[in-house]
Amino acid sequence: MTTASGSGAALTSPTRLRKIDVLREKNIGQYIPLPQLVAVGDQSSGKSSLLESITGIPFPRGQELCTRYATQITHRRDDFERIDVSIIPGPHASPEHREKLKSFHCQFQSNKELLGEFPTLLNKVNKAMQIRTNDNPEGVHTFSEDVLKIEKCGPSEDYLTVIDVPGIFRATAEGITAKDRDLVKNMVKRYIKDDRTIILAVVPANVDVATQEILELAKEYDTTGDRTLGVLTKPDTVKEKSQKMSVCNLVLGHRMPLTLGYFIVRNRGGDDEETQVDFTDREKMFLDDPWSTLPRDRIGVLALRERLQELLGQITDKAFPKLLSEIRGLFNEAVKKWEALGPSRNSERKQQTYLMKVVTKFQEFVRDALAANYSHDDAFNNPDLRLITTILNVTANFNREFASLSHSHSFKAFGKDVRCDPTSSVLEIKPKVIATLADPEVELTGDETCCVPDGAFDEYPELLDFVVTDWEVEAPEGDIMEWIGKMRRESRGVELGTFSSTMFASAFREQSQKWRGMTESYISRIILVIHRFVHRALEFACPDVRMNERLRSMIMDGLLERYHGGLKHALMLVAVEREKRPYTWSGVYSHNVQGSRGQRIADSLASKARLEHGRTSKVVVDHNLISTAITNRGNVDFEKEEIHDTLAAYYNVARKRFVDNIWHQAVDHTLLSGPTSPLGLLSEQWVMTLDNGQLEIIAGELPSVIKTREALGKRILDLKEAMAILR
Repeated sequence: MTTASGSGAALTSPTRLRKIDVLREKNIGQYIPLPQLVAVGDQSSGKSSLLESITGIPFPRGQELCTRYATQITHRRDDFERIDVSIIPGPHASPEHREKLKSFHCQFQSNKELLGEFPTLLNKVNKAMQIRTNDNPEGVHTFSEDVLKIEKCGPSEDYLTVIDVPGIFRATAEGITAKDRDLVKNMVKRYIKDDRTIILAVVPANVDVATQEILELAKEYDTTGDRTLGVLTKPDTVKEKSQKMSVCNLVLGHRMPLTLGYFIVRNRGGDDEETQVDFTDREKMFLDDPWSTLPRDRIGVLALRERLQELLGQITDKAFPKLLSEIRGLFNEAVKKWEALGPSRNSERKQQTYLMKVVTKFQEFVRDALAANYSHDDAFNNPDLRLITTILNVTANFNREFASLSHSHSFKAFGKDVRCDPTSSVLEIKPKVIATLADPEVELTGDETCCVPDGAFDEYPELLDFVVTDWEVEAPEGDIMEWIGKMRRESRGVELGTFSSTMFASAFREQSQKWRGMTESYISRIILVIHRFVHRALEFACPDVRMNERLRSMIMDGLLERYHGGLKHALMLVAVEREKRPYTWSGVYSHNVQGSRGQRIADSLASKARLEHGRTSKVVVDHNLISTAITNRGNVDFEKEEIHDTLAAYYNVARKRFVDNIWHQAVDHTLLSGPTSPLGLLSEQWVMTLDNGQLEIIAGELPSVIKTREALGKRILDLKEAMAILR
C-alpha cells in the first residue's frame, strides 16, 4: 500500500526536530512545553484512519486497544528501513514501573510485518502498562499516562512526529466508567493546553461541527484559533449537496474560520483491505463537484502531511532558542529547592549527623552571643540574638531599681554644709543632702527599659506557670524614724545600750521585704530573654520548621527545669540574706556606721560654729561643746538614731552584696554559663543520648518531604540531561 511517506517535502531543522523528540522521550514535556503536533477528536471521528494515512502505520481495524493511551508516531530518515516500538513511561511512573518499561522494545522490518503482529504487540503493550482488558484481566488501569512510541525509519522518510491521544467519549461502556471518561478528557486538555502545541482537531464531515466537543475544547485553550488545524474526515459519507457545500464553506473559511484553516481527507474505511486502492485513488472523489472548487493545497493526505511538516518546523524554530534558557532556569530553581531541603535524613546515621550540625550551629550562636561577637554573622541583626547585651541592660535596670526601690522605708537624708566667706564675718550654713543609698554608677542609660516590652511573655505561654510578668514596684514609704520608733516600742526587751540582735534582724527583714518579688521579676525577665534567644537561634540553626518545632518540644521540659533551677537559686539567695542572722565582714559597714555618727555630731554643732580670722579664715567649734553634743540626746532618740544608722549601713552592704551574688550565681553561673545552664542543654552530648525513635521524631522527614526530595532529584537529573541534549 502506498503511504504519504517520501513525499519529498523540505524539512526544517531535522536535527532540532530530533532533539525535541529526544526531550519528549525523557518526559521533559512535564516540565516545559515542547513543540508538538497532537491529533485529538471524538471516538469514531476517523482519527486512527487519518493517522494511518499520514504515517503509513497500518493500525488494525476492530482494535480499540490503542485508544487507552497516547501514541507517538515518529518518522526519521535513516540508512535502513525498520519500525521500532517502545514505551515512554508516564510523568508519574514509579521507578520500578519506569525500569520495567525501559526494557520493552520490539522491531519490525516492514509495515506488513508490523500489521501481522499488531494484535499481539498491543496485548504485550497492555500488559506492560498494566491496562485491564479481556486478554489482560489482571491489569489495574483502564487508561494510562504511558506513551506508546512507534518510530518509522528509512532512507525515504521525512521527519515528522504526531501524537495521537485517546478519543473523547460521552457514553460509558462495560469496564469503562464516568471517571475514565473524565480522565481521558483531562488527558486531552493536558496535551493541547500548551502554546507550543499544534492541535489537529479531527472532525467527521458528516456531522455538524458546531456541536463537536473537541472544537469547543480547542477553542478553550486556543482562544484566537492560531494553533488549531481542522481536519475533516469521512467526506464520502456526505451525500446531500447542501451538506457538501456546508463542508466546503468550512474549508474555504466562510464559516467558523480558523487561522490555520481546515483540510479535508478521505481515509481507508473500516471494510477496506490493506491491499485495496491507495489513498490517491480514494481521493479521486475530490475531482467531482463541489469538491473540485476547493484549493488543491487543502485537499488530501499529501497536502496535509506537507503542511504538518511545515508547521512542526515553524513552531520548533520559534521555540528552540528559548528552550535552553528556560530549562536552565527550571534547573537552577529545582537545585535551590533541593538545597533548601537540606541533606537527606532517611537513616539513623543521617538523622544524627544532621542534628549534630544543627546543635553545633546553635552552640556557635550561644558562644558568640555570650561574647558579644555580633559582627561576623548577619543573623545578629536580630536583637533577640544579642543575648549578653540585653541581659546586661536588664541587669543594669534591675540594679538601679533595686538601689532606689527595694527598701520598704526611705532612709533619712541628713547633713549640713558650713562654709565661710573670707570677705565676710558671716557663716553660711546650707543643708547637705547625703543619700545613704546613692549609687551614681547604676544610672539608667540606653534602652534598658525596652529590653522586655509589655506582652513579651504572651509569645511563650509555657513560661507563664512560674514567671512573674508584673514587675511594678511601689516607692518606699517615708518617715523611717517613726517606723523605727514604733518597731522599738513593740519589740524592745530588757537591754541596756542600744537594741538587741533580734530586733535588728526583724528590722532588716521588714526593710527588705520587697527583695523576693523584685528578684523574681528580674529573674523572670532574664529567663524570657534566654528563652527568646533559644527560639531565635534555633530558627537560624534549623530552618526546617517541622524539625524546629519537634526539637523545641523535645528539649522544652529540660529548659523549663533549668529555668526553675535559676529561679530557685535566686530565691535561695534571698532567703540567705533575709532569714539568716545579719552579719558582714565588710569594712564598709563599720565605715558607714562611724561616718553616720560623725555626721550627726557635725550637724548638731553646725549652729554653734564661729568664724575665726587669722592668717586664714577658719570655722571653729568650742571643744567643750562637743561632749554635750554627744551626751545631750535622750535614750529614745539615741536608740532610734543608732538603729537607723546601723540598719542603713548594713542594708547598703547587704544590697550590693546581694545584687552581685544574684548576678554571679543565679544569672551568670546557673542560667548562662554554668553546667546547668539552659543554653548548654542542646549539645552534642545530648544528641548522643537520643535513641532511634527519638531521632526519627526530631530529624526524620515527613513522607511528603521524602516524596518532594525524590521528585526534585528526578527533576534535576532530567533537566540536566535536557540541557546536554540541547547544547
